[in-house]
Amino acid sequence: MPRSIERIFIATFLFFLSIIGGTIGYVVIEGYGIVDAAYMAVITFSTVGFTEVNPLSDIGKIFTTGYIVVNLAIFAYSVSVVSSFLFEGELQKIFKNLKSSREVKKLNQHVIVCGFGKNGAQACEELYAENRPFVVVERDPEVIKSFSNERNYMFINGNATMDEVLEEAGIVRASTVITALPNDADNVFITLTARGMNQGIRVIAKASEANSETKLYRAGAEHVVMPDRLGGIHMANLVTKPVVIEFLELLNGVGEEKLMLEEVPYSRMKDEFHDLSLKDLNIRQRTGVTVIAFKDDVQGFIFNPHSDKIVSEGDTMIILGRYDQIHNFLDIYLKH
Repeated sequence: MPRSIERIFIATFLFFLSIIGGTIGYVVIEGYGIVDAAYMAVITFSTVGFTEVNPLSDIGKIFTTGYIVVNLAIFAYSVSVVSSFLFEGELQKIFKNLKSSREVKKLNQHVIVCGFGKNGAQACEELYAENRPFVVVERDPEVIKSFSNERNYMFINGNATMDEVLEEAGIVRASTVITALPNDADNVFITLTARGMNQGIRVIAKASEANSETKLYRAGAEHVVMPDRLGGIHMANLVTKPVVIEFLELLNGVGEEKLMLEEVPYSRMKDEFHDLSLKDLNIRQRTGVTVIAFKDDVQGFIFNPHSDKIVSEGDTMIILGRYDQIHNFLDIYLKH
């Protein structure tokens, strides 16, 4: 339960508990009827200062004094809760969370990103750039609050290791889980949980320690990424293969001439282009992009495919080109 809603329930519970306790107290101590006792409890709680129903006994006065002190504390707490809703945007946050929950329920074949740290935030940027639907599960509300959500990311504030939180994120309908929590044990647990709740889901996990990689694969992760290892390899390759790294940076959008890689499944291509050879498709001449590889169900990856290669059922083309060339290819060859 969100902390703000929990505080409202506590304040409401304390209010009714106080009224009931005061009513019982006046019935037992002063012998009032239920209506008179409830009336006395309400005017005492509200501190409006009306006259007592009947003159109080000494014990009744002592009870009322203690009752007023307790109610002042309850009243102060209730005022702080209401003030936070009115002046600190808590009510707006609740409506935003409700709206986000409704939007998440509409998602299908989406990506769940667990953890909005450096790696999780970077993954979200890439998913956003590629227009892939995703939802972020982040445990720390301050992390969510500090993020300038101009892109309208869908956040769920909760612990991703808990089944109910993953259910709220639509784990059953999701296609992929990216678990990028700082603790490897948590990533292993999420992998196990996600695989148990959705057998067909794809799990991509982050690992910080080398011995966690095997555990994550055993838990059911399809891919394990170790950012520290990749960073070290990248720095070494800047020395040993600087031109290769320069080319790879172009693929990552670094540099003046930004290049893109795109995968194109056979099923997304227009029917008129099915079962044709690369020569007949004439992709390079029509769009400027280059088909650098194929992946099929029989041979796996085929790099630098021959022009006689037939694009058939189950194939996936990997193409390379500038942003405008890629989008030109998509407009010409893909279904809309």
